[in-house]
Amino acid sequence: LQLVESGGGLVQPGGSLRLSCATSGFTMDFYAIAWFRQAPGKEREGVSCINSGGGTTMYAPSVKGRFHISRDNAKEMVWLQMNSLKPEDTAVYYCATGGPCTTWDIPNQGEYGSWGQGTQVTVSS
Repeated sequence: LQLVESGGGLVQPGGSLRLSCATSGFTMDFYAIAWFRQAPGKEREGVSCINSGGGTTMYAPSVKGRFHISRDNAKEMVWLQMNSLKPEDTAVYYCATGGPCTTWDIPNQGEYGSWGQGTQVTVSS
């Protein structure tokens, strides 16, 4: 099972980035995928998740309305479109699987067992 993130980089405040998570080694159709992030000196936090069929999504309050998660099971890909980026969005972003995605709670890292290596997002002028 493998998850590989890409698409991070340096962007100015107000800009956009699209993160990608390429999956392999498992049947992605059956699993929710989540994005987490970890800023320096802070705990890893859930950002967004999408259920196996793509019909359920969840966003942390800090990113709701600015970020959009999507998936294509045939391509074994998940994306996180990030708009109106702020300096406080600066973090290493990880995709993960193995846990649930519900409409009533942000993803909990303790429930996700498989992780990618992360991609750095830096929002700065």
